[in-house]
Amino acid sequence: MRIVDTIPHSEFRISILKMNDKWLLRIEAGPYEQVYKFTTEMASDTDEIKRLASPEFLAQVKTQFDAMHGIFLPAVRTLKGR
Repeated sequence: MRIVDTIPHSEFRISILKMNDKWLLRIEAGPYEQVYKFTTEMASDTDEIKRLASPEFLAQVKTQFDAMHGIFLPAVRTLKGR
């Protein structure tokens, strides 16, 4: 698996990776990560993956990160006994 490209973004670190016959779109925000896998039949090159990462798609990704944060914080507080 190797990083073949990145997508600039103000809130996320976005990487496009290639692994065998799959593209991976990895989006990171702080301690959280989301990975979306696409076959080469679904997207043939990095330009198509970049088009998939539309503002609407990334808004939904942010919603998921917010939900992940809502799960993570109480779990950490439980560990710390708060």
